[in-house]
Amino acid sequence: MRKIIVILGPTGVGKTKASVELAKKLNAIIINADSVAIYKYLNIGSAKPTKEEQEGIKHYLIDYKELNEDYTIYDYQKDVRDIIEKEKSNIIIVGGSGLYVKAALYDYIFNKETSKKDYNNYTNEQLYNKIKQFDNNIEIHINNRQRLERYLSKIENNEEFVTDSKLLYDAKFFCLYTDRQILYDRINNRVDNMIENGLLNEINNLKDYYKTSKVLNTAIGYKEFYNYYYNNKSLDEVIDEIKKNSRHYAKRQLTFFKHQFNCKWIKTDFNNFNNTIDEIYKLI
Repeated sequence: MRKIIVILGPTGVGKTKASVELAKKLNAIIINADSVAIYKYLNIGSAKPTKEEQEGIKHYLIDYKELNEDYTIYDYQKDVRDIIEKEKSNIIIVGGSGLYVKAALYDYIFNKETSKKDYNNYTNEQLYNKIKQFDNNIEIHINNRQRLERYLSKIENNEEFVTDSKLLYDAKFFCLYTDRQILYDRINNRVDNMIENGLLNEINNLKDYYKTSKVLNTAIGYKEFYNYYYNNKSLDEVIDEIKKNSRHYAKRQLTFFKHQFNCKWIKTDFNNFNNTIDEIYKLI
């Protein structure tokens, strides 16, 4: 019987490596569940797995869209379900975008937009608190006004909702985690490594896309550079902001996974990663 395995976890906890090692054991394909890695050219800042890191495993929904293309959760739902339908191999879905996974695998219904809401008179905090009345596990940062408005409009227009949170597929969920301080240290070091590996050069090549690309203006690791180019923030300030936003996002990810998925929680063994793989494998 074909297996569907979902590997979740906050940024920097070893999801990519785990997915590849398990795919080799299970003869599986991998479906990306990171909303940024879907886009072309966003390589270093998204920590997208390189061709070498993919180790010949077939990956879906990586480098899938152009930077100026809009790609919604509804699009992701359709694409993942199409892949599940056509693929005969075992499937591993891996990433940190919990809402994408929820929409793809659960009875998540989308309705057409009925009207455009005007929130000009609301502060970010008021928008955030209104959303929390409907969704206490909100993943959106309070300073991301565009996403707050869009999400609240969807709620108030009843554009999307989960019916009974029914899981549509026989899937097993695994969430990787580690101690908070270890995770935060890994995130900070990861951002430093991105800078050393050429993140600034990558973004210099994408600078003109900030005028048309939604993902560049919303994705952590990229959106912070808008202030570097246009608001005179120093590179050190931008780096600190990326680290802070990444740490906060990791915390929100863990909260979302705990409340939304029936996960087997696996503590990553960074000293001997094979122990992590073996622990997951014996539970599959």
